Amino acid sequence: MRNSMYKINPLILNRWSPRSMTGEELSDEEIMSLFEAARWAPSSSNAQPWRFIYAKRNTEQWDKLFNLMFEGNKIWTKNAAVLVVVISRKNYEQNEKPSKTYQFDAGAAWENLALEAATRNLAAHGMAGFDYQKAKKDLDIPDNFDVMAMIAIGKRGLKESLPAQLQERETTSDRKPLEEIVMEGIYKPDRK
Repeated sequence: MRNSMYKINPLILNRWSPRSMTGEELSDEEIMSLFEAARWAPSSSNAQPWRFIYAKRNTEQWDKLFNLMFEGNKIWTKNAAVLVVVISRKNYEQNEKPSKTYQFDAGAAWENLALEAATRNLAAHGMAGFDYQKAKKDLDIPDNFDVMAMIAIGKRGLKESLPAQLQERETTSDRKPLEEIVMEGIYKPDRK
């Protein structure tokens, strides 16, 4: 059980990134509801630079996304219902000027998706363990977009279905205390 230092919404406190998934398919309505939540994230100048490229299991697109991942992630993502590649547009559409916040904005969209998944008792696990260059090439991603991350989504499974080394990691994690991440007025070196 996680404990916050201050009272916050339990949805935020209890959201985590499980790896264990059942392999059951999700309906299009379930999947699109997650993307709908992401759509409403805040962004600089309301640019909404994020894009989601997804593949449902048992479809011809699945292998294209699955084969982007490093072997360590394939072990558990093989039971996901959906794989997603998150990309974000580097320049504003209206004037092609560089956006300084496109990565930040895509992160906000991912968080909305993750919170919506948590409300539905679905696993949504973001990851960096994949080949970014291969994703850019294999998915025909234009140069004005950067690849941000991948997400595996599925119905939560039992941790016992994972290999032993992953079962140990299939738990919620704590966070750094506020005094390590919040500074008033000026940057202060990490205090441990």
